[in-house]
Amino acid sequence: MLALGFVAFGAAAVALFYVLQPETLRIAVGPAGSDDHQVVEAMAEAFGEESRTVRLSPITTEGAAESLALLGAGKADLAVGRGDLGMPADAQTVAVLRKNYVVLWSPKGGARNDSKKKPTAKIGEIADLAGRKVAIIGRTGANLALLRTILIASGVEPDKVATVQFGTDEIEKLAQDATIDAYLAVGPLDSKITSDAITATSRARAAPKFLPIDASEAIALRHARYEAEEIPASVFNAKPAWPEDKVDTISVSHLILARKELSEAKAAAFFRQLFAVRDTITQRVAGAAHITKPETEKEAEPAVHRGAASVINGTERTFLDKYSDYFWFALLLLSGIGSAAAWLRRYLNRDDRDDTTSHRNRILAVVSELRNAVSEQDLLASQREVDAIIGETLKCYDEGAIEQDDLAAFGLVLELFDHAVAERKAALQSGPANQAKAPGSTLASRR
Repeated sequence: MLALGFVAFGAAAVALFYVLQPETLRIAVGPAGSDDHQVVEAMAEAFGEESRTVRLSPITTEGAAESLALLGAGKADLAVGRGDLGMPADAQTVAVLRKNYVVLWSPKGGARNDSKKKPTAKIGEIADLAGRKVAIIGRTGANLALLRTILIASGVEPDKVATVQFGTDEIEKLAQDATIDAYLAVGPLDSKITSDAITATSRARAAPKFLPIDASEAIALRHARYEAEEIPASVFNAKPAWPEDKVDTISVSHLILARKELSEAKAAAFFRQLFAVRDTITQRVAGAAHITKPETEKEAEPAVHRGAASVINGTERTFLDKYSDYFWFALLLLSGIGSAAAWLRRYLNRDDRDDTTSHRNRILAVVSELRNAVSEQDLLASQREVDAIIGETLKCYDEGAIEQDDLAAFGLVLELFDHAVAERKAALQSGPANQAKAPGSTLASRR
């Protein structure tokens, strides 16, 4: 028994060790060196230093599209992707990595025509972009699709607007291109890329004129992955103020996504740990300051994962909440099995119980015979017979063939037998004169 106890304890310790091992989640992000990649790398380091429940294993990809493809194929547990990119149908939001604002501006002096070397008409609103050329910062196709959405919502045919895309490392080349009439950047309001582009174009051309997206609310209603926002005054420069006043625009978020199949417990553990170490991550990468919780009060696309939502709304279930129904079912099942086993045992031992009843009846018959015993030898023979019956009955009890109640009833019969033996022995010892009336005296004594 001691050896079995040690084995059981060792097995429990090993099982507990494996259960308490940190969960490793694979997160796809790219490209290498991007802001998102740096944040995720810092996140993985912070999780490794401070988390006992979750670890991150970054998978570097060529971009958000490939990251989402890995998520959809089940080769990653999490992925970083932009909200307006094509993503798996079962992808859900765990956290918002950053919110990107659309910034549209044009030189106040207007663009220059290469042939005439004269300024063209100024651009004051998006409707003026028809027949003009717009430079898009970033070579992703998502920015081009976003511009087309804005143009359509603003009543401008996209085919009438020429576009050219520049890499994020081609800001000076973009600023020196005199054929460009307007510029579009998509990023956080404190993005160095957006700020450098505005500064470079104003230095090479003229002060920026920020174009409001008047149809921002309509775009947000038609496309759930965009939100209507405002660019605050002076956010890009204080003196002179760029912009001079707040400007209507739209935003699209970079999200940390998970498949719906990811368990609620894993998603909740990641979410809790992420916001527990966010300050630590921010100290290493400034971009981590943009990490926020997704909104659960309004319908969004993609939907918020149930694990993150349970932590945000305070509805996360404890271990007992999750498995209490299983515990009760197990107890009921065990109770039923116990009852069935007891019935089966009684059924299988029915012959032994019948023997016990017959033994009890035999003892009662011996008690009746004792009243007619004429010698102590007869009493001794009766006691030997009853001793044999007692031995068989106790053996059946030890084997579980009879119950405690049956044994108690058997004890009452034995007690009656003992009294009968004592009375008859006393009658025999008192002499022949009293033997004839012994039965009567016994009856009187019982009364």
